[in-house]
Amino acid sequence: MFEGLTTAHVADACIRAGIPVRCASVTGVVPGTRLAGRVLPARHAGSVDVFLEAFEGAGPGDVLVVDNGGRTDESCVGDLVVLEAQAAGLSGIVIWGLHRDTADIRAIGLPVFSLGTIPTGPLRLDPRPKDALDSAVVGEWTVDRQDAVFADDDGALFVPLDRVSELSTLALAIKTTERRQADLIRSGTSLRSQVSFDTFLARRAEDPSLTFRNHLRTVGGAIEE
Repeated sequence: MFEGLTTAHVADACIRAGIPVRCASVTGVVPGTRLAGRVLPARHAGSVDVFLEAFEGAGPGDVLVVDNGGRTDESCVGDLVVLEAQAAGLSGIVIWGLHRDTADIRAIGLPVFSLGTIPTGPLRLDPRPKDALDSAVVGEWTVDRQDAVFADDDGALFVPLDRVSELSTLALAIKTTERRQADLIRSGTSLRSQVSFDTFLARRAEDPSLTFRNHLRTVGGAIEE
């Protein structure tokens, strides 16, 4: 359902549907990479065993979402974990932390997103939380098996699994509107003209509480959502 859409389209769809926009600023190891799938959470405590155990219960197309607390002093995923994830049928990995073995990961081809890279692996082994496979914290968000994740060059976005179809439909409508607007700009019709910006300014002068977003909804614009 993510085919042809971007995380930006889905984020705007979340706003329109009244769903919290849960984003993470992570970067693909390979530019242009995209992934989508059900969240397979794992909280890292210094050892890869938590990932191997997560793979035991993985479904086809799941995305391993690694919670390493956003640490920047160690990597927590390398080429062997990525290879194992690929062999387990996962569609990719999102890491709230760092990775290493970048060249090898690029050669493997499985989509991997992280906060960056560093040569060293973990130099510690902490007690493993009992709920290490129940959920993962990514930025300010806690995600679990009831969530789906989308990722592309803009980062990662988490949405409720049972709202994916609805959001995809909304996102496609937003994309279609935006593409039409872009084509009109290229052909000489300004965006200001398309969204009746002069009318908005006049109406706002009469009613300072009027927001541009509400105005867009009346004229069918999709710039902000």
